[in-house]
Amino acid sequence: MNLKALNYWVLGGFSGEKSPKEAIDNISEMGLDALELTFGDVLTQKITEAECKDILQYAKQKRVKLETLSSGNYWNLSLASENEEEKQNAITFTKKYIDVANWLDIHTILVVPGAVDIAWDDTKTVTSYQKVWDISTKSLKELLPYAQKKDVIIGLENVWNKFLLSPMEWKYYLEQFKSKYIGIYLDAGNVVVNGYPEHWIEILDKHIVALQVKNFERKDAAGLLKGFTDDLEKGDLDFVRLKESLKRINYRGPITAEMIPFCRLPDMVLPDMELARDTAIKMKKIFG
Repeated sequence: MNLKALNYWVLGGFSGEKSPKEAIDNISEMGLDALELTFGDVLTQKITEAECKDILQYAKQKRVKLETLSSGNYWNLSLASENEEEKQNAITFTKKYIDVANWLDIHTILVVPGAVDIAWDDTKTVTSYQKVWDISTKSLKELLPYAQKKDVIIGLENVWNKFLLSPMEWKYYLEQFKSKYIGIYLDAGNVVVNGYPEHWIEILDKHIVALQVKNFERKDAAGLLKGFTDDLEKGDLDFVRLKESLKRINYRGPITAEMIPFCRLPDMVLPDMELARDTAIKMKKIFG
């Protein structure tokens, strides 16, 4: 059975308002298997190995698994940036991210490879698809030996970045690396805007190293952040087909709910413990 996890942000917000140990307590109380901590906020870039080992030991005491790490920093720190300083800073950030995962005995981190544009940030310039491909590939090839040395898999997330828009593109992109230390961290909710997660799972198969779920409504032809719902069961993600497709590829990794209720904009507030508890109940209902 897959481990059922919850991403930290619904518990502690984007600025790390709750300590890792408090979030671990929440997961334990909710009866979930695992917590996805986030690097760059609650786990700061200055965190030490000793601090990570302390968090890991506490999680073990509470019987809460730490299987994956996530980060929201790649929107402002791109591995595909045409600005050399920004790109190098992103590489340095990712190496520390890998270190932290290693210290926490976590084997998969969520990374965004780059973006053609960022639809909700007008200050970001448009980068050509080809340049995002070329620069991100070069950055990731530089990072892969370090990831392998630390036994950490780089899980690239499919996001709304106008890059790698189909599972066939993803398959071609990933296979160029010829490494088991890179794969797709599949966000099933992000697929729903213009596709079906089960189709992606069929094609990407063993390239899937981790899985996130949230729900999305395709109303008004979709395309809006507000399509992301504040209820795991509300939306157009077909969990029956999702589970069937995961079973067919024998996926055994964690399934993490990432609940960022953009439907509430401009009044969205995190942390939201009511939403967290509701999501925990529905994760157990959906995934057993």
